[in-house]
Amino acid sequence: MAAHSSQSVDPARAFLRHTLATLAYRAGKSLRECPESFASFSSGEKGRTPGQILAHMGDLMDWALSICRNQQVWNDSKPQAWAADVDRFFASMKALDDYLAGDEPLGDEPARIFQGAIADALTHTGQLNMLRRMAGCPVKGENYYRAEIVAGRVGPEQAAPKREF
Repeated sequence: MAAHSSQSVDPARAFLRHTLATLAYRAGKSLRECPESFASFSSGEKGRTPGQILAHMGDLMDWALSICRNQQVWNDSKPQAWAADVDRFFASMKALDDYLAGDEPLGDEPARIFQGAIADALTHTGQLNMLRRMAGCPVKGENYYRAEIVAGRVGPEQAAPKREF
């Protein structure tokens, strides 16, 4: 018989952790194996470069954590070297996931935390994928329903794809 925890798992927090793991899995594909020049790629429009988008994604994770702690703060970070911003993004996501895994109270409703920072970061992951295609270094499509996504796995190391196309 399995041991039962005396603490019950908050389903909303568990879902937020799953969304972070999903973001880590999807963003990980977008951030791996990029040529050095990708960070400064321009689509020719007035949009952000991939490096600016990635720095913003790190800011989003920091912002979400500040909201969780009921100390909302926004930073507008300048891009660093690509590898440094990749590390920052995943470290910020881990700090947020660690907070969600704990039992400290959330500073706002889980749905609002999702609809702001996490949903925005998912959108930016799609933008990075589109820019990679435009830059000539596309990300393979995948059946994400079959992906091995596990709450708490929010680092750059992710399970191998189950079915890419």
